[in-house]
Amino acid sequence: MRYLIVDGHSVIFAWPELRKLHARRTVLARDELVKVLTGYQDASGVRVVAVFDGKGAKANEVTEPGGIQIFYSGAGQTADEIVERLVVKYASQHEITVATSDLMEQQTATSFGALVVSAEGLRPWLAEAQADLAREMKKLKRRL
Repeated sequence: MRYLIVDGHSVIFAWPELRKLHARRTVLARDELVKVLTGYQDASGVRVVAVFDGKGAKANEVTEPGGIQIFYSGAGQTADEIVERLVVKYASQHEITVATSDLMEQQTATSFGALVVSAEGLRPWLAEAQADLAREMKKLKRRL
């Protein structure tokens, strides 16, 4: 199984349109990123996990049926730590790519066998998956 683990705030601060939403309200940027990542999961078949810095006392996870998996870090913990823990735990069993622009996080991920893509480098992946899905839909329509 292939997984994409996304450091949510790394992507939010790297993408100007999300950074602008974040300046208005953090939840707006998070929701938009989750929407984009859900579209990628639907189009590509790659399981997506988004990790955000949280505000609660303990870490929590939210998964909507058919949606992506979302983790929020707890007090005294960072999203980076959750990303790293997921990579350490699952990289030997699955093909994992980590999307982050944090160099320390990238080094840790690669040292445990994960692939890495920068927050900006994630954009073409998402666009390509959407284009592939559109081409497949067009082929199916022709057959009908």
